[in-house]
Amino acid sequence: MTHLFTGVAAAVTTPFTNQEVDYNSFRRHLEFLIENNIQALVINGTTGEGSTLTAEESSRLLEIAVETAAGRVPVIAGTGSNSTAESIRASREAKEIGADGLMLITPYYNKTSQRGLIRHFEAIVNAAELPALLYNVPSRTGMTITPETVLELSRHPYIVGLKDATGDLNYMSQVRLVTDPSFALYSGNDDTALPFTSLGGQGVISVVANAVPAQFQEMYEQIFTDLTRAQELHYRLTPLISALSVDVNPIPIKVLTSHLGFGDYEVRLPLLPLEEEEQGRLIRQFESMMMEV
Repeated sequence: MTHLFTGVAAAVTTPFTNQEVDYNSFRRHLEFLIENNIQALVINGTTGEGSTLTAEESSRLLEIAVETAAGRVPVIAGTGSNSTAESIRASREAKEIGADGLMLITPYYNKTSQRGLIRHFEAIVNAAELPALLYNVPSRTGMTITPETVLELSRHPYIVGLKDATGDLNYMSQVRLVTDPSFALYSGNDDTALPFTSLGGQGVISVVANAVPAQFQEMYEQIFTDLTRAQELHYRLTPLISALSVDVNPIPIKVLTSHLGFGDYEVRLPLLPLEEEEQGRLIRQFESMMMEV
């Protein structure tokens, strides 16, 4: 099949007001992203604080995303879990709601073997019958998907790509070497989006694109038409991307989504907001970048 998307997808934040999901702000944020050339919406993932959302909240957010996108861009649901049965339930529900695809994280805490990974992912996609992206983020889960396992899984008709958040371009290269070009590779790290794409990736599932979707998508497009311009945009975006590393994602990016008017600046425990001084520095970095681009 063709790729779920190429270019920049937003790993969409979940706005809160008084610790309740702010669905109106969420809807407005989605419109902002689509109007600013985002190529796909990833809902209920790490950046969306999916691990602290209730099942009802996750379902409603996905419903709103499908309604708002209205076929303009694909909607990809984060339905991975360390419980295969729970991931099957959430994935089947995502299909019923109308999601275009799934994003499936490796099991965490209990973890598994590579053989177990294959059985886990195959059980989910066989039950859901939706295109799925594997999600490899060993810094959060304590395990990785080896290139050999990616190859084996890439042969499954419903497993169509990989979100690679290792930050390791050599790992990406090893996966690209063994998989068919029709198998999509997406960077899960904003700072490596340009080199990742130049090595044969299909784009990035981005955090910073929550605030600068048009600028990041332009950088992606220019890689193929004007590399000098792409490099210029990369280096203009780099200080902001670096500034977002001040704390664990999505604590810093929600400073910017709140600054843009999409919900209050709130995260859910165990996450805590940045101190006011750090928030101010991040906002100034964002405003400075917006003046340059």
